[in-house]
Amino acid sequence: MGPLKVRVLLESEIAKMTASRRRFSQEFKDELCLEVISTSKTIKDVAIAYGVGPETLRNWLIKYRDSHGGSEAELSVPERARLKELERENQDLRAETAFLRKASAYFAREPRQ
Repeated sequence: MGPLKVRVLLESEIAKMTASRRRFSQEFKDELCLEVISTSKTIKDVAIAYGVGPETLRNWLIKYRDSHGGSEAELSVPERARLKELERENQDLRAETAFLRKASAYFAREPRQ
């Protein structure tokens, strides 16, 4: 192996590297955290939708829960069952919609001669 090369960064290079980091307002971070908490969306889905890294949002969520007294009130057993039922129904309706969209496209094309 050859000699190890070490490059010393200048202060201006370090400043340029840290300046390129995006900064988000606390209000924006809180809004994303509330969206994750109040909806059934995953952290990854919300992060991708807003152009933020999933791990970044996860860290914000941990800090948000720490500063706001932990998580929201847990769902009761009937509420949790109802939520699962509604999510299942939603999934079924999405599948039906996709099927009907494909079927309508099939029947809308010109008849063969």
